[in-house]
Amino acid sequence: MIYSILNQKGGVGKTTLSVNLAASFARGGARVLLLDADPQGSSLDWAAAREEEPLFTVLGLPRPTIHKEITQLARDYDHVFIDGPPRVTELARSAIMAADVVLIPVQPSPYDVWAADEVVQLIKEAQIYKENLKAFFVINRKIVNTAIGRDVGEALENYELPVLASSINQRVVFAETAAVGKAVFETKDKQAAEEIEAIKKELQERTA
Repeated sequence: MIYSILNQKGGVGKTTLSVNLAASFARGGARVLLLDADPQGSSLDWAAAREEEPLFTVLGLPRPTIHKEITQLARDYDHVFIDGPPRVTELARSAIMAADVVLIPVQPSPYDVWAADEVVQLIKEAQIYKENLKAFFVINRKIVNTAIGRDVGEALENYELPVLASSINQRVVFAETAAVGKAVFETKDKQAAEEIEAIKKELQERTA
């Protein structure tokens, strides 16, 4: 399965979601590849900061030919995650066309909801050529017990793409682990790990 994690707005947690989902699948014994398609190279920075053995393979591929190269690249892996660029470009289009599933991380903010529009349009264009392409919003950095955390799900319903029931709360551990190239599974923070596991499980159920 090939997952692209995309949103044209920076700072929504694309890399955090990419590396932790990749780690979750790898923990289960799957062969996992993470492609860093963001010219900023955040996933590559994460891998470089890691001192332990790699959890999975990380390669940089910030060029708009991913959809042409993905068959060859994915050949030896069970799952591929594409950490997408922060803007709607030919590179983003290529990452969508390469994918089986597109995940759009969105923070509970009106700006994030509005910014999702262009990515949604690209997905709809791609679905003309790839009828089986699936796409989901995932709410990231949700602040527990706040009205805006609840309301963002309702606001996203206007886009006609499903919102995952599982979400990720705002937690310091995500930033702390990113700085040293670790996944949340390698810490004592069980809640953060459980949130990632819940997203993985829901994705598997919805794409089976």
